[in-house]
Amino acid sequence: MSMLTPPGMGGQYRITGDKYPRMRPRRRHARLVLSAVASVTALGLVGWGTLQLIDVFTGGGKEAAAAGATACVKQAAASAKPAAGTSAAVLPKPAQITVNVFNATTRTGLAKDTADELKKRGFKIGDVGNAPTKFDAKVKGTAVLLGPAAALRTSLPVLATQVTAPDQRTEAGRKGATVDLIIGDAFKALTPQASAAKALTALSHPEPPANTTKKHC
Repeated sequence: MSMLTPPGMGGQYRITGDKYPRMRPRRRHARLVLSAVASVTALGLVGWGTLQLIDVFTGGGKEAAAAGATACVKQAAASAKPAAGTSAAVLPKPAQITVNVFNATTRTGLAKDTADELKKRGFKIGDVGNAPTKFDAKVKGTAVLLGPAAALRTSLPVLATQVTAPDQRTEAGRKGATVDLIIGDAFKALTPQASAAKALTALSHPEPPANTTKKHC
């Protein structure tokens, strides 16, 4: 056996020259263990992700969707209820309203004709004549409706259904429930009775909002 023959070769191989054959390094046990653990972990993550996707696409989110829908229904129902401590004002009927009719224009007989028409429509008529000095020839619109503070949400809106675009005002310290209709330069006639009746009905029975549910529901 040559001196260049590595031990254990049994003399089967003879090496010539000055180079030894390459020996295959031993596999390390630790590397094998780490590789196995990494493979198992990766497979576990892939399997978990797959289960989550299956749950989403096969209806696993039904409970969350149902909970969201229930919350939206409750929210819509709550928004439809009136706020605590609030109530709609009770509007008087025309027969419960006394109207003074004053003419602030230069056209004669306008106050009387208007008062007669209002009476036919069910209103009570008080004083009829020329407008007070502070309004005489100073009302450029159709009319000024004047009354006590309490009439702002009761008598004045009802009377306003009979006149096109009137100016509604209240007078501080005014007593009683009587209101004034002061006819202005732009006044032609009372609102047609059919239109006035329709406006009065809408005023007494306002329609609820079309939709109060938030968009994200």
